[in-house]
Amino acid sequence: MLSKIFIAFILVAVTVSVHAVGLAALFKALVKSYAQLPTRFWPVTWLLIRVTWALIFIHVTEIAIWALFYLWAGCLSDAPSAFYFSGVTYATIGYGDLLLPKEWRLFGPVEGLTGILMCGLSTGLFFAVVSRLFSNAFRVKIS
Repeated sequence: MLSKIFIAFILVAVTVSVHAVGLAALFKALVKSYAQLPTRFWPVTWLLIRVTWALIFIHVTEIAIWALFYLWAGCLSDAPSAFYFSGVTYATIGYGDLLLPKEWRLFGPVEGLTGILMCGLSTGLFFAVVSRLFSNAFRVKIS
């Protein structure tokens, strides 16, 4: 049991590390590309689409890490099932149509909690981008 808890915490650490690297790269790209942020509709929309794509890519990478572990550990029989279970669990949808074997069931809630936290971090970055766009738009309008 303790070894499985240790493995779960390693997976959490890897997930957080991937998220931190992804957010740092996205943040760096945003700072580098947008010294002067756009204020018109289509450039703002295009920026938000690209930020969303980048965040989804980060989350899909993290889901894949968990799925590959489930596959490697023999928790689920095939790759589509492992990726499906991981995605549903990470996003806390939890359909319940697939279950982990009894000795691995602790991993479901741990992945779900990790997904909630990582989605929260992504939401924070997305909110910061939108806040910056609004403050930039108000500054341009006032000037």
